[in-house]
Amino acid sequence: MTPEPLTELAPAKVNLTLRVGAPRPDGYHPLDSLVVFADWGDTVEVRPGPGLLLTLSGEASRSLPPDGNNLVLQAARSLQAAADIDDGAMIRLDKQIPVEAGLGGGSADAAATLRALNRLWGLDWTLDRLAEIGLKLGADVPACLYARPLRMRGIGEWIDILPAFDAFDAVILNPGVAVPTGPIFKAFDAAD
Repeated sequence: MTPEPLTELAPAKVNLTLRVGAPRPDGYHPLDSLVVFADWGDTVEVRPGPGLLLTLSGEASRSLPPDGNNLVLQAARSLQAAADIDDGAMIRLDKQIPVEAGLGGGSADAAATLRALNRLWGLDWTLDRLAEIGLKLGADVPACLYARPLRMRGIGEWIDILPAFDAFDAVILNPGVAVPTGPIFKAFDAAD
């Protein structure tokens, strides 16, 4: 009998404010952002497996690169290496957050994968420890690990959890226009 999968929501990230500084010598941009998370997003399911196997579902998964080397697998490999284990997992990503929509979908997926595999593999690591791994995957991954209202600064390494922040209604619209982070920051750097 196949065990029930462990499931983690990968909620869409919404920047209520975003300040971006000039690039540092290492090329990273310092950020200061007030971030909240939607009550919908992608879903990551994990169960024991002989290796790392990723399957995709959901409308937005059609826009993912065909090589399968996305942030979900990068997160799984990074956690394996950090924990010095060979445990595998069958991972299913149900992708609902549009790709390159500015909603942190890939980062949310990586964070949900780290949380789910942390449970599956019985590591019992804190979110802070997982955030150290996540930061190497992307600036938004640590914020997405906490997935609650917070202030994110630096290159994502400074997280201040907001203790009192009421839920509110919002509508998120996606016009279907990609806003890839790399070119956006290059355009920002080219401007005064």
